[in-house]
Amino acid sequence: MNASYNPWVIDYTVILVRLVLAVLLGGLIGFEREQHNHPAGFRTHILVCLGSSMIMLLSIYGFAEFVGEPNVRIDPARLATAVITGVGFLGAGTILFTGKAITGLTTAASLWVVAAIGLQIGAGFYVGAAAGTVLVFITLWVFNKMEHRFLKSKKVRKLTIQAEEEELLDRVSEKLASWSIVTQKLTLKRLQATLDAPQCLEVQLDLMVPRSIEPKEMVDAIKGIGGVVAVSVE
Repeated sequence: MNASYNPWVIDYTVILVRLVLAVLLGGLIGFEREQHNHPAGFRTHILVCLGSSMIMLLSIYGFAEFVGEPNVRIDPARLATAVITGVGFLGAGTILFTGKAITGLTTAASLWVVAAIGLQIGAGFYVGAAAGTVLVFITLWVFNKMEHRFLKSKKVRKLTIQAEEEELLDRVSEKLASWSIVTQKLTLKRLQATLDAPQCLEVQLDLMVPRSIEPKEMVDAIKGIGGVVAVSVE
């Protein structure tokens, strides 16, 4: 090893290269998230990756002048643990409970992984950062297509029907069964009569619907059932 080599000192050009690489790799993952309209997109992933890289650089090289001081111990990884904790709070903000399903878990995980990639770049572990980025792309893009094709063949939807008679439920149930739609929750509520509309029954159903069935197709079919006053699908 070169006797003049100092592991606590880094060239300014190397710092710039690492920060630019953090922007590029974080931006690649963020671009995929942005394309699918997820809460944390292009700029968010860039900032997380860049910030993680900056903190790692600071943790390793920012306190080099104190290395020779007595009673001072330098731990290059001391700030990395704070990054992982902080990104955990940021990722929690992307997780949403809509009443039908929990969304944002994958985006939260991608932010956490992007932070790890940024830490790798800041530490100069380029191969690990590049390999991690490729694997993240495979997970988010290739595995996503496989998941939707083989594992998530159905989607949660909320069907709301206003009807004049309660017997309508049997006809609606028959129609849903013909589409292989599974009812997870059913709520009945009687609406009071107004000047514009008579008293009617409101039915709310949480359904597991095959992805091949479009909302418009459901609305058109259920509107054709006698006694239906109004129908909506979310």
